Amino acid sequence: MSTPVKRDKPWLMRTYSGHSSAKASNELYRTNLSKGQTGLSVAFDLPTQTGYDADHPLARGEVGKVGVPICNIGDMEALFDQIPLGQMNTSMTINATAAWLLALYVAVAERQGASPAQLQGTTQNDILKEYLSRGTYIFPPAPSVRLTTDIIAYTVKNIPKWNPTNICSYHLQEAGATPTQELAYALSTAIAVMDAVRDSGQIGADGFEQVVGRISFFVNAGIRFIEETCKMRAFGEMWDKLTQERYGAESEEMRRFRYGVQVNSLGLTEAQPENNVQRIVLEMLGITLSKKARARAIQLPAWNEALGLPRPWDQQWALRMQQVLAFETDLLEYGDIFDGSPVIAAKVKALVDGATAEMGRVQEQGGMVQAIESGYVKRQLVTSHTERMRAIERGDLKIIGLNCYQETEVSPLTGGTDSGIMKVDPRAEREQIERLNAFRAKRNNAEVKAALANLAETARGGANIMPASILCAHAGVTTGEWSQTLRDIFGEYRAPTGIDIPANDDARSARAVAIRTQVIKTGEEVGRPLRLLIGKPGLDGHSNGAEQIAVKGRDVGFEIVYEGIRLTPEQIAKAALEEGVHLIGLSVLSGSHVEMVEDVFNQLAQVGLKNLPVVIGGIIPESDAKLLKERGIAAVYTPKDIDMNGIMVDILNLIRKAHDLKPVAVV
Repeated sequence: MSTPVKRDKPWLMRTYSGHSSAKASNELYRTNLSKGQTGLSVAFDLPTQTGYDADHPLARGEVGKVGVPICNIGDMEALFDQIPLGQMNTSMTINATAAWLLALYVAVAERQGASPAQLQGTTQNDILKEYLSRGTYIFPPAPSVRLTTDIIAYTVKNIPKWNPTNICSYHLQEAGATPTQELAYALSTAIAVMDAVRDSGQIGADGFEQVVGRISFFVNAGIRFIEETCKMRAFGEMWDKLTQERYGAESEEMRRFRYGVQVNSLGLTEAQPENNVQRIVLEMLGITLSKKARARAIQLPAWNEALGLPRPWDQQWALRMQQVLAFETDLLEYGDIFDGSPVIAAKVKALVDGATAEMGRVQEQGGMVQAIESGYVKRQLVTSHTERMRAIERGDLKIIGLNCYQETEVSPLTGGTDSGIMKVDPRAEREQIERLNAFRAKRNNAEVKAALANLAETARGGANIMPASILCAHAGVTTGEWSQTLRDIFGEYRAPTGIDIPANDDARSARAVAIRTQVIKTGEEVGRPLRLLIGKPGLDGHSNGAEQIAVKGRDVGFEIVYEGIRLTPEQIAKAALEEGVHLIGLSVLSGSHVEMVEDVFNQLAQVGLKNLPVVIGGIIPESDAKLLKERGIAAVYTPKDIDMNGIMVDILNLIRKAHDLKPVAVV
């Protein structure tokens, strides 16, 4: 009988999941664990991520849509019912409210009888990238960094197996970052965070190596999987050098580059979504083939995430992809298969050199916080993303099924009664509010008041926020109450939009010039220059699409009104009136498009703009698109609509129609 081949231990396998309610998400988690998943990755809904209770006006339409709503410790207990936290490895995708969700997690573990020292997992807790990409920030940079610092200091001392922050290059790539930018900005963020921890005095020099050892990264893996492999190797090299030279970490183990991955949701297409399966597999290879740069944890998106919320079966398929690679292939039987390759070595060097130079430019501005506040990094990302989108639009960057090889058979994957995605029951929001009210009615209000007063005093005084937050969790404080207490002290923040970038060559193309000519002519016909309002109602922070439409609209001659993310329908209607716009373009990617459109239309009617044309873009199923058009939306655009010049012509003609002018054709 042959001797069994020694195999490396597989990575931690997760699926990113959560929806509707804590109870429904708990059932999903326990099902996934029974199928061989080895860790949990919790998706929270937008009200939880941005610090609002389910009954707050801004939470309307968003409760339970893109993740699980957690309003209090009762929800957190329900979420992890029958899941022993002392034995689980849990990743929580949470940033602005990370301290609060970690406090709830610790409190639930204590009620289960587990010690905080037993807990393993991570809070994402990278607030700096939130200003650049995802947009679920609340507070200004300085207090946000302070909260991150407090979590790191607390966990190193009290929850030593916990990774208190995931520096997220993932969302930077989603926002348009090249591999070089991804390396540079992620590592610059890490410097800002670790410098803040060091300068806070909470961790002495003799214990700082432990801080280095608990910093982890959340990285994107794109379709160019050879380049992605090189990027991961570059990350490891640069992190090792940085932590040794800047922070004096002598232990090789502490300097190890620790990262988890969700492969590239940016690359998933609504068109021919079955192609996403092979995209996901190839992207997974980029972060597994090189042993020295292999991910510690992997979560794969489902094939249909460009369409909407995946079903349990879709998540199972994504998990099985990981299991086939880990257990059926011979990948884990070998050392690093890329060692000694001159091609790989050259590419890694090029990435390291480019990223080092860009990090230097960031440090010249005073560091990552200052480069964010000045708008520098956001402009760089918008520029890179614009170049990518224009390359797709021209056909230079080929995306199968989207801008080439578009011929297709009808897919049996999307032909069912559910259109191939899961839809959250509209009752989920109402039921969550009912649970919240019942929880409030049962708690000791005196304990809540005392805990919040202690939290406020801690925030003002500069002590570590975690003990006060854990006390709040046990007392029955809600997510909205914790966040509002800190809002009152720290204030709120609006980040630069980054759309003030120079026009590129595409703005001077023959078609763009022809559109601009017609836009100017139409403005003369209606009596003033044409003005578009780009609005993002609700709590959705994904702004890439809105930014690209804003930049393209400006390039073809429209005046653009765009104030960034998280506007109320009332604010959008007020801006439309005050700015005298000719059309509103809404961007909604959270699934709350039906509710948001209803609210915007109601507000427009109240200010006398009932007949103003409104279009919408986002992840919108065909059935919902039909409903929106019936309710008055003039046009619906989804990620498969890549011809931005064509969209601009559509918008121009909608404006002309509203002013009884004949449509124009622009070839």
